[in-house]
Amino acid sequence: MMNNKKLVRLGAIVLVVAVAAAAWWYFGAREETDASRLVLYGNVDIREIYLTFNNAEHIERILVQEGDRVREGQLLATLHSARLQAEVDVAHARVAARKAALARLEAGSRQEEIAQARANVVAARARLNEAQATFERIQSLFKSSSVSRQQLDEAQARLSTRRADLKVAEETLTLAVTGPRAEDIDEARAMLQADEARLALSRELLQDTKLHAPADGVVRNRILEPGDMASPQTPVLTLALTDPVWVRAYAPETVLGQLTPGMPAEVASDSYPDKTYRGWIGFVSPTAEFTPKNVETPELRTRLVYQVRVYVCNPQDELRLGMPATVSIPLDQPKPDAGDTVSDCPEPDAA
Repeated sequence: MMNNKKLVRLGAIVLVVAVAAAAWWYFGAREETDASRLVLYGNVDIREIYLTFNNAEHIERILVQEGDRVREGQLLATLHSARLQAEVDVAHARVAARKAALARLEAGSRQEEIAQARANVVAARARLNEAQATFERIQSLFKSSSVSRQQLDEAQARLSTRRADLKVAEETLTLAVTGPRAEDIDEARAMLQADEARLALSRELLQDTKLHAPADGVVRNRILEPGDMASPQTPVLTLALTDPVWVRAYAPETVLGQLTPGMPAEVASDSYPDKTYRGWIGFVSPTAEFTPKNVETPELRTRLVYQVRVYVCNPQDELRLGMPATVSIPLDQPKPDAGDTVSDCPEPDAA
């Protein structure tokens, strides 16, 4: 009986020693391990874009649904464009007319026009010679009182008219040979430039009836529908950008000296507990703020912390907006130099 008690007592002692050793190993080793790593907690965050049209017009088509993945430059929606297309056509016709007018001025007079002007001069000179001869004859007859004073005056007036006609014909020939004035050409060129600017504006307004994706992402909300009136102040769609993805975490002031932008990190989430994602510190806030109330206990809400943004490679799109995440940063590594960059994440098929 006594031996059994000794055995029980000995077993209890061995059990206590074993538990103490296990506790020492667990907590001691854990502390040593934790001392070489900094663990932060936060949530996955991404950027969102509110997509709007530049024009105020009724929506004609929306080509995507919530959850659709889109690529940069992809057409997402269109507005009614008949009115703007007509304005482009009018502006295009006006530019064509201005170009023709400018080309006519720059080319000057045609050879046929110059030849016609020369012929008009020859004809005007012939009429003048005839009027001169008639006047001289009537003047001689007037001296012998064979014609009246009225006839002499009529002959003299006809001679003056023929002289004026010859001068007009000669000036017309000079203008035809010289061509348009430089000022007229400059005016026509300026009017052409103004109409070309109106055409470019009309085309830009027509192009604004199409809404394209500014970057790769996922359509999160479809706010308006075909038939709704769109305007620059009213978003049509919201686009969630899947690159970059980061974890918004908060660090106390006591660990700021251990954090440097560019440091590698590992990110884990509750949704995929057996998987880690490659990341790196991209930003450490220069200003302190109170601990966000939605992520901390009441006792910690009044503590000042600094926001840390940890970018994450998410090739399979497994990390979603708002997911809780754990960031592990190895501290036993050389800090990156200022200006060092982190390589881009691999493509999905290469991950």
